[in-house]
Amino acid sequence: MLSKIFSSATYGIDAYLVEVETNVEKQIPGFIIVGLPDNAVKESRERVTAAIRNSGFEFPIRKITVNLAPADIKKEGSAFDLPIAVGLLKANNILNGDNYSDTVFLGELSLDGKLRHVKGALPVTVEARKKGIKKIILPKNSSIEASIVDGIDVYGIENLSEVVDFLNGDNVPEPVKSDKKEIFSQVNRYHLDFSDVKGQENVKRALEVAAAGAHNILMIGPPGSGKTMLAKRFPSILPPMTFEEALETTKIHSIAGILPKDTALITERPFRSPHHTVSDAALVGGGSFPRPGEVSFAHFGVLFLDELPEFKKNVLEVLRQPLEDARVTVSRSKLSLEFPANFMLAAAMNPCPCGYFTDPNKECTCTPPLIQKYMAKISGPLLDRIDIHIEVPAIKYKDLSKEEKSEPSTNIRERVTSAREIQLNRYKEIPNVYNNGDMGSKEVRHYCKLDSSGEELLKMAMTKLGLSARAYDRIQKVSRTIADLDQSEQIQPQHISEAIQYRSLDRELWRH
Repeated sequence: MLSKIFSSATYGIDAYLVEVETNVEKQIPGFIIVGLPDNAVKESRERVTAAIRNSGFEFPIRKITVNLAPADIKKEGSAFDLPIAVGLLKANNILNGDNYSDTVFLGELSLDGKLRHVKGALPVTVEARKKGIKKIILPKNSSIEASIVDGIDVYGIENLSEVVDFLNGDNVPEPVKSDKKEIFSQVNRYHLDFSDVKGQENVKRALEVAAAGAHNILMIGPPGSGKTMLAKRFPSILPPMTFEEALETTKIHSIAGILPKDTALITERPFRSPHHTVSDAALVGGGSFPRPGEVSFAHFGVLFLDELPEFKKNVLEVLRQPLEDARVTVSRSKLSLEFPANFMLAAAMNPCPCGYFTDPNKECTCTPPLIQKYMAKISGPLLDRIDIHIEVPAIKYKDLSKEEKSEPSTNIRERVTSAREIQLNRYKEIPNVYNNGDMGSKEVRHYCKLDSSGEELLKMAMTKLGLSARAYDRIQKVSRTIADLDQSEQIQPQHISEAIQYRSLDRELWRH
């Protein structure tokens, strides 16, 4: 007896349909799974056998062959338990229906027949709808994220017995639904707010400029100056996520299995802060069967690297491709995958190993060669991709003792969103350029033209302050963003002047 059941597996951040073919015949009893299964799939034999028997159904004592097609792609994970079990029950005539070609089955089985949470429910549902599938049956605690997809009925089931009743028409539950308007009404409800930060007005302004132009930012200051506190509040001033951004971000978190079970859609900008001991594979993605890394989890959000020079040099160097291309390519001998990684980089560091090189109140104990060695841990090519360097001074007592609250994130976000809209209109005809941070040298020459006074000011800054060549384009890009925040079509000298302040590491103080 042969049965065919549809399931699905993920590949990168997308999914593909898998046909689970189950053949039961009168030969020496055995149970084999073919079609490049990994160990988790091979172990389905024991889980499925116990789940069927403990659910009160007869298990066929015959030769059982399960084929997962297409057979040339490696299958991994435990989500094939349910389709294998349904195929066996169908082949054993326990199910009445003959045709399940419009249904996808997904779920891990416990030994007592209960369905457990599976990864990747959202991308699987998206792919199933594209292929014309009408229904998807999966664990109840995985159904919330799947229900965000329109045009397909999502059924959240708790155990194998309920699946059998449903397929036999005895107890048909209502499809799970999600209200997108209700979900998006929760947008921008960040728990952390800029109003919590006392003082540091110049750093808040730099973060506002960074958010407005999607510029990467590096904060340099002594311990306890508030760098981490400011970075954690950075996502709260970014523009609200669109539905398309939220869907793509949720797919990545769903595949990795880090999406909260009661969350249908991620509506707040992600904030990821890996420890400096992170490996390159954990940061950008990898593994024998590649998985997304921290840069992909920060997609459309913020990746914060605290104590930047403490990261291994090879780890920092692998950031160069995602910062340049907004995606990560992971290649193996038998496959090559791409993960999206369109994030903003916020980094923080001490000015020297002891942390007090620029602090006027505490004496630095580091020698010049030691400071140079410390700064050299951050390569020039990586610094080339960071537009804003801002010094974060130690907080003064009079700022700490203030009673009044600072400007809230809501007000700053409104200005940032207005500036982003100006940039979207400006670059709508240019592929892969959506904001000032994306500009290449060609766009800088076209959209960042300076008048004679602006040119003179920039020339003076380059010579008098000893700014490096890499600072030239960066200053123009940042000044374009500052002009957009001021709703100014022309870059004014005051915009150039402010942008010059955001190139701390290019000054002679740091290079000699």
